[in-house]
Amino acid sequence: MILVCGGLADRVTELVCARLDDCGYEYRLLDLGSYPTGFEIHCRWDDPATPVTGYLAGPDWRLELGEISGVYVRLLGLEGRRLPESVPAPATASVIHELDLGLLALFEDLPCPVVNRLRGSYSNNSKVLQALLVRRSGLLTPPTLVTNDPDEASRFLDELGEEGAIYKSLSGVRSIVRRLEPEQRARLPLLRHGPVQLQAYVPGDDVRVHVVGDDLHATRVRSKATDYRYARRQGHQVEMEPAELPEEVAEACRWLARELGLLLAGVDLRETPSGEYYCFEVNPSPGFLYYERGSGQPISSSLANLLHRGTAAPADQPGRSRPSA
Repeated sequence: MILVCGGLADRVTELVCARLDDCGYEYRLLDLGSYPTGFEIHCRWDDPATPVTGYLAGPDWRLELGEISGVYVRLLGLEGRRLPESVPAPATASVIHELDLGLLALFEDLPCPVVNRLRGSYSNNSKVLQALLVRRSGLLTPPTLVTNDPDEASRFLDELGEEGAIYKSLSGVRSIVRRLEPEQRARLPLLRHGPVQLQAYVPGDDVRVHVVGDDLHATRVRSKATDYRYARRQGHQVEMEPAELPEEVAEACRWLARELGLLLAGVDLRETPSGEYYCFEVNPSPGFLYYERGSGQPISSSLANLLHRGTAAPADQPGRSRPSA
């Protein structure tokens, strides 16, 4: 039996449930929109060498932990949650955070595949750390500077030449990637109040790669926008189509997902006009609905099959062998 932990207010979770229905795979939904109201969790850790035991129960179902073949978890934001009225408003965020951590702690110790375990998302909290891990995969990364020194930033920009730079978030908090224009450069003295991540602009086509277990779906994205996710806000169009990757690039993406402990990963690449592939980052909870709609690739079907198959030994463990360069 598959367990989906999420809320139908989230369109990606809704798609996963619809795909499981379409495939005829049985599942139970732990609806985070109303959790913990109407749900029970009983679990017991008797011995570090044996799996956790217990059960999860919803309003009209009960599921023994040993019956779960796979878990898909996608947390909901505050706007999608309904807590009991007894919870005072100022404590809402803290209570939700504690509830989510309790579930994630349980999922860490389940013997079935979990998409994705909490430890797999750690690198996303630091883009600098993640870039170091990406380099180990054999994929290229753009020249990058993290600094709060205006003079150092200015020297870095001078070295980049005509293509210039982009700036973006250092953390896992979503941000809009923007080109650094002259008006932003004039504000470099403000860096003394906080660091920035500057990165060489890489020309070419974006390629979003979804790694789902051993399956790989690469989507070529063409747009004149610097950050195609927000292209329409800037009056630009976005075109998507399935892409073929060189075998060494595909294997590097698979290795990277395994090394990070991710059964589902969204790897952001860009192919330059000369055919080089640069990796920008890895998303541990990708919103793949956007790419499935745009390219027609069966990403959700790969995920449904992975959750249905299950395995005695979880595949979401860090890899140890590096791909060939």
